[in-house]
Amino acid sequence: MNIKKSSLYGGATAATLALTLTACGGGAGGGGASGGAYDKNATVNVGSLYEPQNLDNTAGGGQGVTEALAGNVYEGLFKLGDNGKVEKQLAEDYKVSGDGLTYTFTLRGGVKFHSGKKLTSQDVKYSLEKVISKDSQSARKSSLEVIKDIATPDARTVKVTLSKKSISFVYNLSYVWIINSEAKNLKTSEDGTGPYTLDKWTRGSALGLDRFAGYWGRAAANKGVLFHYYKNATALNNALLTNAVDVVTSEQSPDALDQFKNNQNYKVNDGNSTTKLLLAFNDKAKPFTDVRVRQAVSSAIDDKKLLESVWGGYGKLIGSMVPPTDPWYEDLTKVNGYDTARAKKLLKEAGYQDGFTFTLDTPNYDPHPTAATFIKSQLAKVGITVKINTITPDEWYTKVYKNHDFTATLQEHVNDRDLVWYGNPDFYWGYDNKQVTRWVEQAEAASTTAEQTELLKKVNRKTAEDAASDWLYLYPQIVVANSKLSGYPVNGLNSQFFAYDIKKKG
Repeated sequence: MNIKKSSLYGGATAATLALTLTACGGGAGGGGASGGAYDKNATVNVGSLYEPQNLDNTAGGGQGVTEALAGNVYEGLFKLGDNGKVEKQLAEDYKVSGDGLTYTFTLRGGVKFHSGKKLTSQDVKYSLEKVISKDSQSARKSSLEVIKDIATPDARTVKVTLSKKSISFVYNLSYVWIINSEAKNLKTSEDGTGPYTLDKWTRGSALGLDRFAGYWGRAAANKGVLFHYYKNATALNNALLTNAVDVVTSEQSPDALDQFKNNQNYKVNDGNSTTKLLLAFNDKAKPFTDVRVRQAVSSAIDDKKLLESVWGGYGKLIGSMVPPTDPWYEDLTKVNGYDTARAKKLLKEAGYQDGFTFTLDTPNYDPHPTAATFIKSQLAKVGITVKINTITPDEWYTKVYKNHDFTATLQEHVNDRDLVWYGNPDFYWGYDNKQVTRWVEQAEAASTTAEQTELLKKVNRKTAEDAASDWLYLYPQIVVANSKLSGYPVNGLNSQFFAYDIKKKG
């Protein structure tokens, strides 16, 4: 699971996708300037609301550290491109044993860390062990705990043995940063292999990256990147209008878009998002232990009206945890769709004809307070009283995610292919359906992606029918950039923002 804003975790995943060879990343970028000369020594100024909490993605660095460092400063054996495909990166090649339990990776030669040390198999072993260590907060910790043994026969060979088959293994490796095994103080410094080195991080203000002269692949198209951090969308938009920044990674103020759409100096890109806004019930806490109550609450909320009020004409309704870009997507918006009469009927059947009261733990940043107020108003119409408890991201992490001390909460889940968390009864929302858990396990052990897809479609439908959560809407992914820019990512899957292909005209 990956949580927007604080983004402390990461989603479990999915199929082994088509693999292609890549160097510095490549791939289609955003619109704007095309053709003609560009400034190879330009600094690209990026505006964002998501400052890292620290620089270590195994220590709760948050969405901001992924946005700034993933693919830019750190690389993996594999890379998840902005198009959603998995591509070989530091792995030059790999082989899988017939039983699907042993993966042998051959590392790319000539790769150096920013410190000058040569990449070896020991660094890969260290990086994998760091992700699955006891104190790790990595996005992929639980998914990669399937690793049984890591051997390093020579400097360029890594042999990983799994305790059981995992069709998602290569996909999950695309989220693991390969770090110098000798590196220290990774919360405030770095030693990766990417096209940029860390220049300076001024907390509360900006984080700079410089082109790495010793990079093994194609050099970055610009000399450097400066991420500027803002407290709110208004300040971010003003920075774009005054040329303090060249691009906004994720527009959070749809009301402000007209000033950019009607201006030839800017381009508005409506990309594909994987971020879902959830009303997550604690399925182990009354009254949400009763499926009828969860169904009633879901049917009492007009998701379409909420989406329109927050995002105008942007975003999508999905009706489940699965966005349209996932292979097992199915339109389930009519399952537990908006129907107040049905909601009242279900409440009566569950013994709550007079309603009930519950506390909604709500993160203190947009759009959560707005959504919470809307939900409170909607549920009041069917006799349910909502008490809104506004908390910080850190409080949410401790209270809700770690301690499961909540009745219901609002949260954004960023990652693609994270439906499988509903197969884990120990996850923070406590959904426990033995059949769903079996389907998820069978899907991960599947021999083909077709088999996996069919099983996860069953999981998708069952969790939707059970109203395991209420999936309010799918965020839009709106990237706004100066027309002088090209080559920027427009989808930003899982909060990544690859900056190395960005070209800026003088």
